[in-house]
Amino acid sequence: MRNLVIDEAFLQRLETLQTVLKNNIAGMFGGNHKSKTYGSSCEFVDYRNYMSGDDITKIDWNAYARSEVLNLKLYLDERRLHTKIYIDVSRSMEYGDGKKAQTALEIAAALAYLSVSELDRVSVYTVRESEVKEIISSVAGKERYFAEIGKLNQVEFGGDCFLSDGILPSKAGYGDGLSVIISDFLTDNDYESAIDFLVDKKRDLLCVQVLSQEELNPKVRGKNIFYDSENEKRRYRKNIRKDVISAYRAAVRYVQERLQGYCAARGAQYLLAQDDKTVEEIVFENFVGSGVLE
Repeated sequence: MRNLVIDEAFLQRLETLQTVLKNNIAGMFGGNHKSKTYGSSCEFVDYRNYMSGDDITKIDWNAYARSEVLNLKLYLDERRLHTKIYIDVSRSMEYGDGKKAQTALEIAAALAYLSVSELDRVSVYTVRESEVKEIISSVAGKERYFAEIGKLNQVEFGGDCFLSDGILPSKAGYGDGLSVIISDFLTDNDYESAIDFLVDKKRDLLCVQVLSQEELNPKVRGKNIFYDSENEKRRYRKNIRKDVISAYRAAVRYVQERLQGYCAARGAQYLLAQDDKTVEEIVFENFVGSGVLE
């Protein structure tokens, strides 16, 4: 069983951050996110002329006394959103010493805490084969967060992952918050349809690609037999020379750039998370540096 390496000092630092959402927000009233519609928060943004049937309590009577024109005060609408985090729990996420899997879980825990700190709800799902399983359901508030987040320690990794087959049949909600997919994306399986589905639902989308140092900079050399981590029947015998390493690195760059480009083309965000970094480094360097958090 894993133990999430997230201490109180880190959580306190997280509270200084907030997510940056781009889309119109259509969530429930009660959160800290400002939508592009007008509502009843305390933050004034504009006036408009009074029309028959409007709420007279919103008339600026002081302005009327000066101009004898009835105007309504408009305030930003603040909504409670629903963050949905999908974790790829295929066997490839445990490649090497399992640090990739640990990193993925800690990123999920950090983003979940940030969501409840912003008074939003958060749900966490695992994706294995073609099944999406909800392991943390619509948590709101820090008390519920601490009661539920330990469930991530019991997540088991194994098998394959078909992101699109799992996510497409699920209920994503429309324009009501952030979706996060955490995966290595090292697959021939379709993930593009999942991205399209969530973007079409007008949800903000973040794809976090978790890769190990060995995957980015392999040190293996000489004659070796390699196994597909998700299908051991697929094996490869190869003599690893400099030209093979160069070709491999080019292939990894292609996978990264393809995912990054696909996200950019659809208005989603992409982040690389390396498993040799702590979750604190990933959040305060990668996430903040890229503008996902501020």
